[in-house]
Amino acid sequence: MYPLIQLPVPTRFLLALALLSVGFTTLLPAQNPLESQKERSQEGAQPPAHGGSGTAGVFPPVYDAAHRPITAGGSVKSGPIVFENIAVKAGLTTWHHQMGSPDKRFILETIGSGVALLDYDNDGWLDIYLVNGSTEPALSGKSPSPHAALFHNNHDGTFTDVTAKAGVANDRWGFGAAVADFDNDGWPDIYVTNFGKNRLYRNNHDGTFTDVADRAGVSLGNWSTGATWGDYDGDGKLDLFVPGYVHYDLKSQAESSDAIPLSFCQYRGVKVLCGPRGLPGEGDHLFHNNGDGTFADVSAKAGVADKSGYYGLSSVFVDVNGDGKLDLLVANDSTPNYLYINNGDGTFDDQSYPSGYALNKEGRETASMGIAVGDYRNNGLLDIFNTTFSDDYKPLYRNDGDANFTDVSYDTHIAELTIPFLGWGTAFLDYDNDGWKDLLEVNGHVYRNADANSWGTTWAQRPLLFHNSEGKRIEPVPAVEGTALADVLTSRGLAVGDLFNDGRMDAVINNIDATPSLFRNIDPNKNHWVAFRLIGGPKSPKDAIGATLYLTANGSRQRADIFSGGSYASTSDMRPHFGIGTATTVESLEVHWPSGLVEQFPVPAIDRFQTLTEGQGKPVPAK
Repeated sequence: MYPLIQLPVPTRFLLALALLSVGFTTLLPAQNPLESQKERSQEGAQPPAHGGSGTAGVFPPVYDAAHRPITAGGSVKSGPIVFENIAVKAGLTTWHHQMGSPDKRFILETIGSGVALLDYDNDGWLDIYLVNGSTEPALSGKSPSPHAALFHNNHDGTFTDVTAKAGVANDRWGFGAAVADFDNDGWPDIYVTNFGKNRLYRNNHDGTFTDVADRAGVSLGNWSTGATWGDYDGDGKLDLFVPGYVHYDLKSQAESSDAIPLSFCQYRGVKVLCGPRGLPGEGDHLFHNNGDGTFADVSAKAGVADKSGYYGLSSVFVDVNGDGKLDLLVANDSTPNYLYINNGDGTFDDQSYPSGYALNKEGRETASMGIAVGDYRNNGLLDIFNTTFSDDYKPLYRNDGDANFTDVSYDTHIAELTIPFLGWGTAFLDYDNDGWKDLLEVNGHVYRNADANSWGTTWAQRPLLFHNSEGKRIEPVPAVEGTALADVLTSRGLAVGDLFNDGRMDAVINNIDATPSLFRNIDPNKNHWVAFRLIGGPKSPKDAIGATLYLTANGSRQRADIFSGGSYASTSDMRPHFGIGTATTVESLEVHWPSGLVEQFPVPAIDRFQTLTEGQGKPVPAK
C-alpha cells in the first residue's frame, strides 16, 4: 500500500466566480442586485478538501444559454475566426492516442501525453512528434503496444507518418517530449519521458534515430514527466532536467480503501480515482552533460532533487531574472511550485516562496499542470502562466523584476473564466502578429465521470484563447461555432509554431484516447512579422537554447527566449517569432547568446525567416 505523506494544508480562502464569456448563466441563489459578482461567488465557494487534487473549493455549476456546462459550451454564432482544425486534411488522424482503460480507474491512465515540434531532417519545415501512452496488457506483452508518431511535413499542408522508418515508436507508457541538440552536431534529438525507462533518441542525420538513453545514463525508471534542456553551467553543452510525478507500482495501484482516507479518492462527494495527494512523490533529476555522450546525475549537488517529494508535471529552463544564467521552473501538481535561481557555480537557490511563485495570491498551492513563459507586457521581463485543476483559477504571475512575481490573474481579467476548466498545455503566442503576446490554453478533465455529475465541468473541454490588449487586459476570444476554438476535446499536450512557414503561429494538440488536433491559424489580420533561426557558436549550444532576443519595431521592444520544454510535457517551435503590426521595418535586433556574447543584427526584410549565426553580428560592448 502507499504510505501517506504529510503535505502543507492549504490556506482557506474565498474566490470569485464571474465568467467572461458570451451567452451563459450561473446557477446561483437569488442575491441582492447591489452585490458584486465577486461577493456572490465568494459566498458560493466552499473550503477545499485536503486530499485528491488541489482546488479552490466547490463552486456552483456554470451553464451557457443552451444549458451546456461552460467547459463544453459558451460558443457564439459569429465573431473573429482564428483557428481551423485541419488534422484530418493534414493526415494526422491516422494516429490515435491511447492511455490505460476507458473508465480511467487509476491516476496513471489520466495524465495524457505531450507533443513536440522539430525539424528533424533540417529541411526548414517543422515536423510533429506525438507521444503515446500504453495499457497494462501491452506492458505485459498480452497486446500490441500503442506507438508514438513522427509526422514528416510535406510542405503542402499535409504530413506523412515516418515513425517506423525513423525508429521512434517508443512502445512504452509515454508522457513527454523535450527536443534539443544535446551533442551539438546540428541535428535535433528527442528525449521521451515514460512510466518506466525513458528514451534519448539521437538523430542519425539520415531520417533515423538511435535510442542512447542507457549509454547516456538518463533512462531513469518509474514515472517521469515534462523534461527541459538547458546549459545551466555555461559550458556550451546542454544539460537535462527531468521532473518526477508519483512513485507508482502497477501491482498495488491505489483505489479507495482503508489505507487511504476517502477524501483522497473523492471529488465533490463522488468516488473518483485516488491521488495525487496521499501517494508518494517521485524525485526530480538534473543531468550534467559530460560532452562525451554521457550525463552525470547532479541533482542533490545542484539543490534540485525535490526532497519534499512534490508531484512534478512540467518544467522549463529560462532566465527569469535577466542575469544571463538559466533558472529553473517546475510546475507541481497539488503541491507548491519550484523556482530555482541559478547561482552561477553549478548550484541553484530555492526561491520558490520568496519569489511568489510557489503559491497563488491566496497563499495556496495549486494543482499546476503546464507552464507558459513570455513577456506579455513588452517590458523585458518574463512572466509566467500556470494551468491548474478545475474549481480553481489559473494564475498569471507578473514579473516585477529580480525574480519577484505577483499573481495578477484577476487584475488582467483572466481568472474568472478559467475556474471550471481543467487546464494542461499552454503557451504565449502572438496569433494576430500585433506585437503583443496572447495566450492559449487547452483543457480536459481527469475524472471520466465528470459528464455524469452536475459539477459544471466536463470530461472533454474546449480550448481557451486570450487576446492581449497591450499588456493591460487579457480577454477571451469568443469560441465561434464550427471553428477550432469551439472544438470540445480531451486535450493534454500543446505545442505552438509556424508549421506552414507563413508567419502565423499554429498549434498541435495531443488529445488523450483520441486523434490529435492541428489548429491552423487563419486569422484575417494583415500584420507583418519576422522570425529567426539561430546557430550558436563554439561556446554556446548549437541550437542556441538559452538565447534571448530583443526586437524593436513600431517603437515597442519585444523579448523572445529559446527554450525546450514547458507547456505540458511538450516542446514548441524554437524559432523566435515576432509580430510587428503595421511596421514595415525593424529598428533593432539584439541577441544575447548563451555564451554571454551580445550582438546586434540587421533585419533587412520583413515577413520572412532569417538565419542568425553567433559571431557574425556586431558585438555590443559589455555594460
